[in-house]
This record gives sequence, structure tokens and C-alpha cells, in this order.
Amino acid sequence: MKHPTPLFLSVSALVSTTFLSLSIGTLSAAKPLPRSSPEAQGVASSAIREYLAAADQEIHTLHSFMLVRHGHVVAEAWWKPEHEDKPHVLWSLSKSFNATAVGLAEAEGKLSLEDPVVKFFPGETPAQPSENLKAMRVKDLLTMTGGHEVEPKFNIGAGPTVKDFLNHPVAHTPGTWFCYNTPGSYTLSAIVTKATGQTVQEYLKARLFEPLGIENTEWGTTSEGFNFGGYGLFVRTEDIAKFGQLYLQKGQWNDKQVLPPKWVEAATAKQVPNDKATSARSADWRQGYGFQFWRCQNNAYRGDGRDGQICLVLPEQDAVIAITAQTGQMQAELDLVWNKLLPAFKSAALPENQAEYAKLKEAAGNLNAHPVKKSQ
Repeated sequence: MKHPTPLFLSVSALVSTTFLSLSIGTLSAAKPLPRSSPEAQGVASSAIREYLAAADQEIHTLHSFMLVRHGHVVAEAWWKPEHEDKPHVLWSLSKSFNATAVGLAEAEGKLSLEDPVVKFFPGETPAQPSENLKAMRVKDLLTMTGGHEVEPKFNIGAGPTVKDFLNHPVAHTPGTWFCYNTPGSYTLSAIVTKATGQTVQEYLKARLFEPLGIENTEWGTTSEGFNFGGYGLFVRTEDIAKFGQLYLQKGQWNDKQVLPPKWVEAATAKQVPNDKATSARSADWRQGYGFQFWRCQNNAYRGDGRDGQICLVLPEQDAVIAITAQTGQMQAELDLVWNKLLPAFKSAALPENQAEYAKLKEAAGNLNAHPVKKSQ
């Protein structure tokens, strides 16, 4: 099944000066996530190997997979020619990183989620804005409820423009109508820049990327000087896993509070229903939407993007799964997790099984990306 949204190319948290001093520029670069055998973290190597075999056979095509349990990487695999050091396009998984910048800017008092969107763009706002446009808040953009009947069209290569977004008819009262909206995410990126004086990529460098040890990020920029926001970010598979682990840990990293816990809670909670949206054609797209995060089955949540990029957080299992791919089978990707991996998570460590662990590592090291299908 293809991703339900065609353009997937994809709380107010007052914090103390102490939090700000910890989160801006004072954290040392993080090391890679610790590694462990699956059994030591309560997962059988044989179950992960069965998952990899099924994923390789059924999904066309995965690029990488990483499973983190109890803070330890217990399995990792790359489908050649992909490799661990190669940054991968995130498409709309970029939105979750973009929203994180909004949360940090709110924590620093640079903006409020209740701010009207037009406040930041006096030069681009129509001369006679509609009442709905004037009512549109930052929070409405975060929850994809800005009020547009349909997503504004835009050029993927050049990126959206704020003016086009603000001039698009706002048919519904903001906050009442879910409509997936990449230009809305771009407008959030522009708001962060207007509020902080930095692009989202620049703003996140000291506040998110450096604390987590995420290096060499790439993020496309429009002619207006704003990062694409809703897409265009490139990071490594382990960086995706670290990002998910940060949210799983309620914003803590190496005993430092990188994100406000109230932001993490709100961003990953069901803020608005989306089960009646025209794009909600499959189970994991009908569970509700947070602040640029999707709710999932099994009380999980995720950021995701076109072609199968997934950062899946499973709080009840204390696990994070990072996947990169080039596929239209996104629900199938998640179904394999629910069917193959979810039952494998045990509450206690399992006896070590060196033979099965060796088989898992061998299987993970012998994966090849499927050839790209040629159009008929």
C-alpha cells in the first residue's frame, strides 16, 4: 500500500534558565549508541532474523533497519549498497525534526504555540485576510489543522513559499479540519527563522544535533532562505534511532534535559483525530496526530516519510525502530513490526544464544537492495 498522502516527499512548556543552559551548547558530543546482544535486552536473535528475512522478501526495497531496546542497539542491517555512514533522505520524517525546533523555540520564549501565523509575516499576508486565516495559530500548523480544504500545490525542487501558503483559501475554522499539509510545515520552518534569526538546521545544531552526536546534516533551503521544513533533511540511520530514543527518554540525553518533557508528551500525544481524513486509508494512519508525529497502533508513535522512512517509538516495549527504504509499502513495513517483532519483546533478559546471534549477524551482513522496478 502506498503512503496515504501524495506529498510525502516526503503545552506550552515554560522552562527554567537551568534547562536552557544545559541544552544550548554545553553538552558534549554523544558517542554512538551502546551495542548489545538481543538476548541481553529480552529479544531473541532468531525472531529478529525471521523479521529481516520476511522484510527482505516482502518489502521492495528496504535500505536499512536498526532496533534499539533498553537504550542498546541490538540489531542493525543495511541493504547494499547502503551503509551505516551514508546520510539518507528522510522526506517527511523531516517534519518531526522541524517540529522539535518549534518546541525548543517555545521553551526559549521565542514564540508561543498560540501565536497567530500572520504575526510573523506582515509582508506576505493578504491585504484583507480572511477571519480563518487571522485565526490560524502555530499550533494549528503543528497538528495539520490549519484550515485548508486541500494541501496547497508547490514545486518540490524549489520548495513552497510563505506567500502562496498564506494566500491559499482557508475554508475551515483552524483547529477543526485535518488536512496533511507540507507547505504548513514549511511555514513552521519560516516561523522558527523569523523568531530566532536562524534556519531550523542552524538552530537545531547546538540544541539537538550536537548533544546527540548527529553530524554532517543536510537540509535543503528555498530562495526565501528557509529550510524546506516538511522534507529535505538527510541524516544517518543511527541518527534517526537517536532521535527516537531522545523522545522515548522524555527529552533526556546523557542525564541532560535536551527537550522539555511537556513538549515531548504533547508532541507525541493524540492532539487531533484523523480517522475521517481522505488520506486515512490504512490502520496506522487512523490513530490520531500529534505535533508532526503520527500515533500508531499498539500505543506507539512515529515520524515517517515518503518511500518508507520510519522512526517508530514503542514506549510499552522501551524500543525504537529506525527504517530507511525506497518503497510504497509503508503499512506493510509497520505490519511486519507488529507481526514479527512486537511478540518478540520480553520483559526480562533471555539466555545468551551465540549460535543464533551469529546467524543474525550473518543474515544482516548479506542483504542487497532489490533492483529498482522499471516502469512499464
